[in-house]
Amino acid sequence: MSKSHFTSKQIVFSAMAIALATVISVVIKLPSLPNGGSVTLFSMLVACLVGYWYGPVTGLVACLAYGVLQFITGPYFVHPVQVLCDYPLAFGALGLSGFFHNSRHGLVKGYIAGVAGRFLFHEISGLIFYTTYIAGSFSDNAAAVWASTAYNLSYILPEMILTLILLALPPVSRAMERVKHMALS
Repeated sequence: MSKSHFTSKQIVFSAMAIALATVISVVIKLPSLPNGGSVTLFSMLVACLVGYWYGPVTGLVACLAYGVLQFITGPYFVHPVQVLCDYPLAFGALGLSGFFHNSRHGLVKGYIAGVAGRFLFHEISGLIFYTTYIAGSFSDNAAAVWASTAYNLSYILPEMILTLILLALPPVSRAMERVKHMALS
């Protein structure tokens, strides 16, 4: 019999974080943009915590599950490839935070890496959408790149800035360290 890579504590803490991130993203969000995307007030931070606590493998697995939950709770897509890019891959990329779990300022670095990964997959999805349904040809229309970038930055960047401001507050930083200690002890 092979030993599981995940402890009971990891599963419980990960499930709680992903459940909380899902609730935040569904209930506590600013008005959505016309075609999806909204600032969800720290849901990406909560998802990134799993990687920060337990490293990249657990973080990526948990965030892939988070992406599936995001698809279940509010799917929006116009092209089949967008389902893969916008949900499991984009939200799964938040698990990249795990690559910084042992580094100085690991939560901030990991959060930025996770958000950048999410942006990249949403950008690819946006390029597919804009070139398939708006521009007509990827090679002929650079406007698709600008449209996708502007759209995705319009909700990802404000949430990232708000979260980085929150994480810069000393009481929040200390609380995050205490929660990590609880998750690991």
